[in-house]
Amino acid sequence: MAKQLSYSVIHEIFSRFQEAEAEPKGELHHVNAYTLVVAVALSAQATDAGVNKATRGLFAVADTPEKMLALGEAAVIEHIKTIGLFRNKAKNVIKLSQKLVDEFDSQVPSSRAALQSLPGVGRKTANVVLNMWFGLPAQAVDTHIFRLGNRSGIAPGKDVDAVERAIEDHIPAEFQHHAHHWMILHGRYTCVARKPKCNACLIRDLCEFEDKTE
Repeated sequence: MAKQLSYSVIHEIFSRFQEAEAEPKGELHHVNAYTLVVAVALSAQATDAGVNKATRGLFAVADTPEKMLALGEAAVIEHIKTIGLFRNKAKNVIKLSQKLVDEFDSQVPSSRAALQSLPGVGRKTANVVLNMWFGLPAQAVDTHIFRLGNRSGIAPGKDVDAVERAIEDHIPAEFQHHAHHWMILHGRYTCVARKPKCNACLIRDLCEFEDKTE
């Protein structure tokens, strides 16, 4: 775990991220708040590309809780059987759809607690929805952010909750809204797990990672 970077260094890092891509976007396909919740819930232990492939047909026929319930669990399984844990995920999609109908007037709620009350929706999923759909500076820490935060010193922490707090505490306010997208994309494509692409890294000179690749 690297030491926590200073305010001035973090400000420079995110200034560079912003200059490189001013409006970073999440890569999960969705058409409304409901399909975003479903897509993010399905993305656990699966790639965004794999989820997008599976949901293309699913969302074409079921883009509301009512349509998903009418479709039924067996049909959901057929659509998403190419992604990991598909049976349990299909069960949760049906359960969360039913709960949205029964308790939230078929609308996706905009509080973290309410989102986390939905089957299959954890804190990370809730934070993604709060950020991407409701525009809140919520920080969804996945494996890419956890790795980058600890390697670089941007947001070191022993677990995802600690990294989330470090992001909220140390990244300047003007970068908070897009912080998790910049970090996810950098971790996914540059600061990769096995052999980080340090030569192509725009923050190489600011990063605390000691074993930089050549």
